[in-house]
Amino acid sequence: MNLFTELRALVIDSLNAMVAEGALPGGLDFANVAVEPPRDAAHGDMATNAAMVLAKPAKMKPRDIAEALAARLAADARITTAEVAGPGFLNLRLAAPVWQGVVGAALAEGVAFGRSVMGQGQKVNVEFVSANPTGPLHVGHTRGAVFGDALSSLLAYAGYDVTREYYINDGGAQVDVLARSVYLRYLEAHGEAVEFPDGTYPGDYLIEVGEALARTYGDRYVGQSEDAWLDEFRNVATDAMMDLIRDDLKALGIEMDVFFSEKSLYGTGQIEAALQDLQSKGLIYEGVLEPPKGKMPEDWEPREQTLFRSTMHGDDVDRPVKKSDGAWTYFAPDIAYHYDKITRGFDALIDVFGADHGGYVKRMKAAVSALSNGKVPLDIKLTQLVRLFRNGEPFKMSKRAGNFVTLRDVVDQVGSDVTRFVMLTRKNDAPLDFDFARVLEQSKDNPVFYVQYAHARVRSVLRKAAEAGIDTGEAALAGADLSKLDHPAELDVARKLAEWPRLVEIAARTHEPHRVAFYLYELASEFHGLWNRGNELPELRFLQEGDVATSQAKIALAQAVAVVISAGLGILGVTPVEEMR
Repeated sequence: MNLFTELRALVIDSLNAMVAEGALPGGLDFANVAVEPPRDAAHGDMATNAAMVLAKPAKMKPRDIAEALAARLAADARITTAEVAGPGFLNLRLAAPVWQGVVGAALAEGVAFGRSVMGQGQKVNVEFVSANPTGPLHVGHTRGAVFGDALSSLLAYAGYDVTREYYINDGGAQVDVLARSVYLRYLEAHGEAVEFPDGTYPGDYLIEVGEALARTYGDRYVGQSEDAWLDEFRNVATDAMMDLIRDDLKALGIEMDVFFSEKSLYGTGQIEAALQDLQSKGLIYEGVLEPPKGKMPEDWEPREQTLFRSTMHGDDVDRPVKKSDGAWTYFAPDIAYHYDKITRGFDALIDVFGADHGGYVKRMKAAVSALSNGKVPLDIKLTQLVRLFRNGEPFKMSKRAGNFVTLRDVVDQVGSDVTRFVMLTRKNDAPLDFDFARVLEQSKDNPVFYVQYAHARVRSVLRKAAEAGIDTGEAALAGADLSKLDHPAELDVARKLAEWPRLVEIAARTHEPHRVAFYLYELASEFHGLWNRGNELPELRFLQEGDVATSQAKIALAQAVAVVISAGLGILGVTPVEEMR
């Protein structure tokens, strides 16, 4: 049940009727007609912009359209008033049974309340995390991991066929550095004193890998040149790091559908095939780039390279895909990787990158546009930095990784549920402050606690109802007389419940799962407000002594809140609690 969709359908039907009777000219496009909550709740329950968007193409005054539309809408039993405001906005107030019906729908549909078919089964690939396999995930990766996983769940809830994918960057120089770092731990396992040069990985997490290699190969490679051991140590170390990364993701409740190896693109013809596709479209050429911005001409050495004409697809400059020495640039395998996604039949691609990849957005979008002939959209979401605090002071933990705070450090401190929710309390492209003390506070200022507490309070109501002998089973609540929910505070909660299906579609369309976290906080606030008013007004308490019918209606409202909170937390990957401890 999407009440906003239902009311928009009513508006469109009314507009079509006005066209049929000659009150509006034919041929009007209603695509931009919207029904949404008004900016100011005092103006009504819903508002439509119909008169404003149709006035110019209809060559009519918006207020004339609005007044005629208002007269038609007011005849519908669901609408108590339809008022024209300003130059032609139309504000609607809905009858109490409409809001009571939302409660009934939430109970009847359960977890399906709010689910959408908007996606129509379109195949979407969401690539996220994709950290270099050189160590455990750090706190920055944590945010990208939570964002990508929640976005994937949100899209699936909205009717898309989603694939979660991790791109293993195992084809570049960083994995050779990993192998050299592991070799030092291998020597250390044989009792040698070692020093880690700048640029290597000194974290303790490589000690076990070095020891395992010492057990496997003994002293065979001690003192040997890297030609003897580099390939083997690289493969062993990469596999060990990916096992570590998988365990880190599991600690956050994340399971990838696909792990794709960059290394698999080399020597298999896949890079060549992708570039051949671009060349067949006249987008690959030999040329010399202009000096980078900020460089003086005398500092610039022009070199002929193989270039992708990315400016033809919205980029600022053309991009090299092969160096003057014949080696691939780092961009070439990324083109091939996205070409592979396109050939796998995805209808849309989403990449979740760290903030430091902002300069990579245009070139990657240009590549996908060119490879798919503009048919497969690519959305790149950047996740900003996470700053760690304790009680407002910058906080650093013991760092097994050697030079950063790990995902496991964070999860071990506060748990997966808290970590996930907090990571979604800001828009992905805004910096996020993570205070280890505050995220565990039991206060309204802590959104994790506040939402969980609302769910726990509903469970408390159900337990107390059972103790009082009140039937709160599914059938009993489904048959509750919801007309007893007539107090403005109760209807306000129902109004907020009605926003959930609309919120899901907006969040999915904009690829913004943080909207779910924000909504859950607002719903919890409405519910806690109703609970607290019951302390002053006994008639608002969920259990009405001696009045089973009224109690069941009020419990039905509380249970509807729990249904939506549970669904929303499920999208965020957070487990709703039964009671607060």
